[in-house]
Amino acid sequence: MIDPKCPDTITPVIELLEGKWTLLILRDLFNGLHRFGELRRSLHPISPKTLTDRLRLLEENHIVTRTIFSEVPLHVEYELTDKGRRLQPIFAAMREWAEQPCPTAHTAELQEAQA
Repeated sequence: MIDPKCPDTITPVIELLEGKWTLLILRDLFNGLHRFGELRRSLHPISPKTLTDRLRLLEENHIVTRTIFSEVPLHVEYELTDKGRRLQPIFAAMREWAEQPCPTAHTAELQEAQA
């Protein structure tokens, strides 16, 4: 149970993670570091601007780190920080919850009858 007197600490997290692209970016980064182009191909049809904006937001919130390699050609890699990796069990729990069968009215009636 959440104490109604406590400040709402969940809202900023939801605001950070809202939107389809942010969750999909994190999904890809849970599997290891990626270059910008790899993320863009994986998340097609995301626009380069949207991907850049989302990655910057995640970087500003210390969820993702960006490493620039000044070789030719220049490339950039993104990976999760420790803070970002701590989101993985939350995603796993959400996936597990989503995979549970949705009880129907008939199922509820059967359970009540068996009780």
